[in-house]
Amino acid sequence: MSRNQAYIDLLVQVLAIPALSREEETRAAFLEKWLKEEGFYIHRVKNNLVISGKPSFEESTVLLNSHIDTVPPGEGWKTDPFLPVKEDGKITGLGSNDAGASAISLIAAYKGLVEKDISGNVVLVLSAEEEVSGKNGISSVLPLLGNLKFAVVGEPTGMEPAVAERGLMVIDAEMMGLAGHAARNEGVNAIYKAMEDIRRIREIRFSDHSEWLADPSVNVTMIQSGTGHNTIPAKCSFVIDVRSNDRYTNERLLEILKNQCKSELNPRSLRLKSSFLDSEHPVYGILKQTGNNMFGSPTLSDMALLDIPAVKIGPGHSSRSHTANEYIFIREIDDAIDAYTELLEKIVNLKL
Repeated sequence: MSRNQAYIDLLVQVLAIPALSREEETRAAFLEKWLKEEGFYIHRVKNNLVISGKPSFEESTVLLNSHIDTVPPGEGWKTDPFLPVKEDGKITGLGSNDAGASAISLIAAYKGLVEKDISGNVVLVLSAEEEVSGKNGISSVLPLLGNLKFAVVGEPTGMEPAVAERGLMVIDAEMMGLAGHAARNEGVNAIYKAMEDIRRIREIRFSDHSEWLADPSVNVTMIQSGTGHNTIPAKCSFVIDVRSNDRYTNERLLEILKNQCKSELNPRSLRLKSSFLDSEHPVYGILKQTGNNMFGSPTLSDMALLDIPAVKIGPGHSSRSHTANEYIFIREIDDAIDAYTELLEKIVNLKL
């Protein structure tokens, strides 16, 4: 039996409550009730839970964060994804790895800080809409918090600290031509013009290289054009998926693309930024002392929406996320609670 059996049981109960992004109401209500019974002070913002060991959290300087929402279950599940199965030392269920185990482990570690009366200016936020980077997720909570200085974001990393993370920008591109009859070879073909931009996009190379992250990626992932087989298309629309890094911001990459392309480019958002933890930051020193392998993460999390130094760390592995028969080992949760507790106590002692 796990030495953290109460939290293992809590995770099983939580996983049995469906919480697809933007549909987290029932899971949030369950956790709100459970946390209040444990003596926490709770402030609910939409489906986000702000958790504190004291009545006020406005002076918080350290943020703990993980999310309670999940993606929809994909094909290939051998069991009901909403009926978690606990056997052979692991828990199988949708969201068990991403990021149920991180959320529950952070609750346990934070409870320990409160009981030791060393929670200081630490606040825990269990956020909604993380999987869709929704504006009713953590972005709706941050304005209510204090002068935050640092964040620990719970995501499956094998408890190895991700000190950098790629950002994301999605661009809607539109190239205009002139409609005409295909048989008479009239008009200006918007597809051909768009193909020239797509060729230029493929040829983009980057000279500034990140210590932690791969060079930015710029990929055309969708394209749409034409109204009939006999009509030269007047418009061609395509979508560009852009992954930024700490050397190339979304804004810088947009400018590069605008200089290369003749299409009209409209980014859906610039808010999902890349991030990295400076080697001079005191928490970086703590992470280095642990001996764990620091790395740069290619996947997106709520860390992209924070304007403060942060580290992403949690039990499980990213490769299990969004897969059929997603699981977490119970021993991973036990180890994570211990590791979180040790890390958080050191961060609290820094008095950021």
